[in-house]
Amino acid sequence: MINFAEELKKFQPVSEVDPSENAIYKDDLKDMTDIMLELAKEAQELKSGKDN
Repeated sequence: MINFAEELKKFQPVSEVDPSENAIYKDDLKDMTDIMLELAKEAQELKSGKDN
C-alpha cells in the first residue's frame, strides 16, 4: 500500500509549473458563461432595436 506521508516527504514541485500557472491565471480568458452573457446582451440589443 502507498504510504502517503513518505510520498509527500519525497515530493518536489516541478519548476516549470509556477511560471505557466501564473501566465494562465493572469490571462483573462472567456469561459462559456462570459460567451453566453455576451450573446444574451447582443440578442437583447437587437430585440430592443427592432421594437423602436
